[in-house]
Amino acid sequence: MSQKCHRVIHWFRKGLRLHDNPALIEACKDASELYPVFVLDPWFVTNSNVGANRWRFLAQTLDDLDKQLKLLKLRLFVVRGNPETELEKLCKKWKITKLTYEVDTEPYAVARDERVGKTMEDLGVSVIPCVSHTLYDVHSIVKINGGKAPLTYQSFQTAASRLGPPPQALPAPTLQDLPGCRNLASDAHGKEFEIPSLTELRVCESDLGPNLYPGGETEALDRMERHLKKVNWICSFEKPKTEPNSLLPSTTVLSPYLKFGCLSARLFYHKIINVYKGKKHSQPPVSLIGQVLWREFYYTVAAVTPNFDKMEGNPVCKQIPWQENADHLNAWKQGRTGYPFIDAVMTQLRQEGWIHHLARHAVACFLTRGDLWVSWEEGQKEFEKLLLDADWSLNAGNWMWLSASAFFHQYFRVYSPVAFGKKTDPNGDFIRKYIPVLKKFPAKFIFEPWKAPASMQQAAGCIIGKDYPKPIVDHDVVRQKNIQKMAAAYAKSKSSTSETNKNGHKELSSKKRQSDDVGDGPSKKKKKS
Repeated sequence: MSQKCHRVIHWFRKGLRLHDNPALIEACKDASELYPVFVLDPWFVTNSNVGANRWRFLAQTLDDLDKQLKLLKLRLFVVRGNPETELEKLCKKWKITKLTYEVDTEPYAVARDERVGKTMEDLGVSVIPCVSHTLYDVHSIVKINGGKAPLTYQSFQTAASRLGPPPQALPAPTLQDLPGCRNLASDAHGKEFEIPSLTELRVCESDLGPNLYPGGETEALDRMERHLKKVNWICSFEKPKTEPNSLLPSTTVLSPYLKFGCLSARLFYHKIINVYKGKKHSQPPVSLIGQVLWREFYYTVAAVTPNFDKMEGNPVCKQIPWQENADHLNAWKQGRTGYPFIDAVMTQLRQEGWIHHLARHAVACFLTRGDLWVSWEEGQKEFEKLLLDADWSLNAGNWMWLSASAFFHQYFRVYSPVAFGKKTDPNGDFIRKYIPVLKKFPAKFIFEPWKAPASMQQAAGCIIGKDYPKPIVDHDVVRQKNIQKMAAAYAKSKSSTSETNKNGHKELSSKKRQSDDVGDGPSKKKKKS
């Protein structure tokens, strides 16, 4: 056994877990003292676009992480302040010689980590970053793809397959991995390093929805294992066939845990592969493995695409002349569009912090090319605020897809805000739950309450235009106009023809484009939301 000689900080950012955390394993090596640190930047608390439900999820996750670390006779040190400044102070205070962390490919993180690296070099602290938030080092996929991002799921799969299976997940460290490491859990460090309270995070109790998806690695692993026991469901899973408006989630709802790194994508991937062994099962892109690969696809493209979360200056994004309409945008945000299915989804999002991926498709299409012609950037901001699983790469990629700005180019396929919800919830139970003012409407009219006779509205206790809004647009009219606008925008793009051919989408006749109102989703080749 080598002599313990390093005082180490393991810097938790994402990767808020002990299992499959190679950077944490590196921190344990030759550690005489180990300080697990999370830096809470007060700027984010006061200025960032984070809603109450996600702050609660983070606080619960940090609390769970602290409890897991205490089983190793360690503790989590939550530091308040600018990451570069605070890490420099701690390295000097604790005489740190090694810093480890999980690689983050988002632009802000890349720039931050470069600055931290320079500071650590000046201090003589060795830095060990490790890849574990994604299945692969996404830059290796770009390299194998000829130095450019794969812009289709198929080209991504081809590149990734050349790397072989993702690495196996590593087990969590144990006390045996820390022989001779000083016990810091019992040290009296005062309140300065405590887990943040909701009050400190400026979260008002009244802003919180039901705590349906508690944060933390413990819950993530339990939730994963509960789903893995449903072998037939795992093997037959096809995401387009799941229900966007079921009263209980028809998917795993593991996305928030993957976003925060409470659950390792590599562990989840290999667990699914083990379930598949010797059995007939669905295939990507619609299978459960396919959803993990969608996540990897967006991470890969986002890592090397400038301005990935914007339209302007984004080389993969169509330049479309969206219009500003504050009234329409606010109606969409508040679930007051007059289309009950759309409004119910947005209400669920605001209350619970999670909505089904097909529900995301429907409300995103409605806001952008389908009905309201508002920029996808505005929808991206609202999802970033409200979703528990708001992930920079996936959020931007999905919004570009649904607005037909990138990746998906069948702009003539539009989600119906009426027919789509009816397909899986003909009685309107989802609407009755999230828009209770409509709960007494008969199924025949609950998706289109403005069509109900006045006497029926009165009997239901809900007058349309007074107690619940009339539709803010006529879908049948604006859909046709917006398809024409999309066609014009595509015609101005020099690359539209090559991109369409590259993505394998066949042009349809003008007549077909004008009539393709979708009740069951665009195509089977969908992205993970």
